[in-house]
Amino acid sequence: MIPTKYKYMDPTFRRAFNAAFGPSTYADYLGRLERRLGCAIPFRVAETPLFLPHGLRDDLERSATEIVRQISSPALIAQMKRAIPAHLDVPGMDPLPNCVQVDFAIVRGPDGELTGKVVELQAFPSLYALMLIQVEIMAEVLAGMPGLDRRWSCCFGDRSTADVLAQLRRAILAGEPEESVVLLDLAPEKQKTYPDFVATKLLVGVDAVCPTALVREGDRLFRRVGGRLVQVRRLYNRVVFDELQSKRVELPFRYGDPLDVTWCSHPNWYWTWSKYTLPYIDHPALPRSRTLSALEGAPLDLERYVLKPLFSFAGSGVKVDVTPEDIAAIPEGERSRWLLQEKVAYEPALAMPDGNGVKAEVRMMFLRAPDEPELSLVLNLVRLSRGRMLGVDHNRDLTWVGGTVGIWPVD
Repeated sequence: MIPTKYKYMDPTFRRAFNAAFGPSTYADYLGRLERRLGCAIPFRVAETPLFLPHGLRDDLERSATEIVRQISSPALIAQMKRAIPAHLDVPGMDPLPNCVQVDFAIVRGPDGELTGKVVELQAFPSLYALMLIQVEIMAEVLAGMPGLDRRWSCCFGDRSTADVLAQLRRAILAGEPEESVVLLDLAPEKQKTYPDFVATKLLVGVDAVCPTALVREGDRLFRRVGGRLVQVRRLYNRVVFDELQSKRVELPFRYGDPLDVTWCSHPNWYWTWSKYTLPYIDHPALPRSRTLSALEGAPLDLERYVLKPLFSFAGSGVKVDVTPEDIAAIPEGERSRWLLQEKVAYEPALAMPDGNGVKAEVRMMFLRAPDEPELSLVLNLVRLSRGRMLGVDHNRDLTWVGGTVGIWPVD
């Protein structure tokens, strides 16, 4: 039996928040957030932050940093480049990506303490700007709650919000004028991540642009700004390749073309650091992970595993209850693109006001400006769930689930 002190996460702040939470709290919070952004949020925002206790925070920070350093080995990167499809191999790949996310399920360790187990890794941008604004708005709401009127942070390494924003600007802009940099995604206004695009415009000053709107002249790309053509020098790339391929979008350029642009992050990292990388990582925070092509036969204890496509977003294609038929249905030539990963048991360690528990997944978010030699952990993002799947697309009909952020008081 787990000792009472381990039952829930950070009981002091949680107790204060739950006692002050009322019928109008969530509407007030969501309304403030949408007014600050100037747009509606198309995914479910959770009612509460995750109050990250010091010990768990340190554990996640240590594990994430060790894993990123391990996969930063040039020899391992050379191996990982095999994941890049030949027709999508983009020239000018840099030594390390600019944006990396490491996702941890919060689980109960053998000693009864909460710890993190890796469920995902991707060298792709995430909701950096939105998290900075979300903490700002959450702090406004907490200021009206007894015992919670404090300065709150979601920033690692003793960084202030201003420090992280400055690093985000360096990573995205790389010294270029704001109008020469675009956030690139397909039909940006229709993406679920559009609130982050708006936040990025507010904080960094770059516009979200569909790649179909770009104009190509030789090896240069341009966009129209107020009736004039402005050369695009850097692309903050948010295009997900499976969406690009499934929609068969015609672009004014091919990814393999030698264009006069730089990238944040370079598209090759989408493939290189991904679920493809997980079987090569040796770390206690990583569950056992193998590609189907590396198996001599399906394990007899399939109930202990989850089956994932290597290159998909938002849980697309994931099979939680794996059967031998699921594995047999995947053609031999595609088995190197599927991962069998040991299941982790998310701990419902965030207490709701009614006493029920909520499960959490914490994304540790790294940045690197082009002139920096290594990636550094800067922020976090949290997804809460009461169902079997995490992510903002799941259990939308429940309360106390969805996207939020892990915070702690600034001393």
